Amino acid sequence: MNPSANGWIKKLLKEISSKQKNLRPSDSEFYHALKSSGFIYGSNVSVAFKCTENKDFTEEELSKINLLLAFYFVHQNTNKTEDLITSVIGFYKSIDEYKSSFFDNLLGEKKSSEILEDMINKRVFINDNLLTKNFNYFITNALLFVDVLAYQEYLKTDGISATYIKQLEAAVETIVLMVFETKKDKTKYDESLIKLFESSLRYQSTSPLTYKDVIESIQSTLGKYYIIDMACMAFWSDKIIDSDEQKKLIKLGDDLKISHQIITDSIDDINTFYNLNKNKIALLSSKNIIQSFYDNSSKMVSKLIKRNSKRLLNELRESKELMVLLTKSTTRPLSDEEQKKVQDQLLDIIKSIPSLAIFILPGGAILLPLFIKFIPKMLPSAFDENRIDE
Repeated sequence: MNPSANGWIKKLLKEISSKQKNLRPSDSEFYHALKSSGFIYGSNVSVAFKCTENKDFTEEELSKINLLLAFYFVHQNTNKTEDLITSVIGFYKSIDEYKSSFFDNLLGEKKSSEILEDMINKRVFINDNLLTKNFNYFITNALLFVDVLAYQEYLKTDGISATYIKQLEAAVETIVLMVFETKKDKTKYDESLIKLFESSLRYQSTSPLTYKDVIESIQSTLGKYYIIDMACMAFWSDKIIDSDEQKKLIKLGDDLKISHQIITDSIDDINTFYNLNKNKIALLSSKNIIQSFYDNSSKMVSKLIKRNSKRLLNELRESKELMVLLTKSTTRPLSDEEQKKVQDQLLDIIKSIPSLAIFILPGGAILLPLFIKFIPKMLPSAFDENRIDE
């Protein structure tokens, strides 16, 4: 399954069906699965419920998969006869989040699954700037659970307005900004996060909710869990939740009528998640902007090579000189002249594979050294006796 290509939704739903994964966990089990995957925190590191085994997904693709799985769970727990795809499309249309373009109308009406794929693509924040993408997508994607809560309400009431989802987001905004304001020692990092959070909101509220408004408006169990975790995320910006901050979280839990155990679990969960995944989440690392660019590019190049490995190997076999040079590259550094030959011949190969077209765009040559770096790993192990499978 490739969540970046058309048809991924039907493929995923078929996989769930074939594995007889009838997702009907309790609210707490469902929510914990989404939290463990990173979906609630906006930093997706795995597929919730382990519904698919593919480990080659990008963060954006994981976010799309987990959003669909969240809708699937909510839909499964209702008695609605309408199928999931049609239901979610109806939800997004009711909050005015989908308008077909002129070209869509010109080319003919899309299938329902393709329409939903378009909707989810627009909902999941994808920043095409490789230099900055990991530093600002996570907040917007942390707000995706607002869509899930609104969809739950949509199924209960057979309809919903954009106002409802705006209120939900405004409630999150009020709590998060309140947390930042109550922190004793606000750092420049905290101030930057406040600005980043405010700019990430999809709905800019003209009349922010009061704390009392938030407490009264959040009635669902999942909504209360989510508000607590958003508060934990804000308190955790300095990588620790001290005793004073824990007392404030307990007070918030008491007002929401949430048990102290839920608060304790929420604090433990965020500590565990970020400590386990600190090397996967760029926001937690101290890498400079160039290192971030290299890491993001490496992930993209690796993914493209894996997904086109068979075609690449066929093309490589037909280029004898390139194969010889790549074989040498596994045992010694190539000379400048040899590297130039490799790059020229790789560009010729890349032109024959449409999904690798990014390398022949202006500036795409910057990625060629990364491409060459990954090529030797595709060659048979006999070419590299010291090769270690990672």
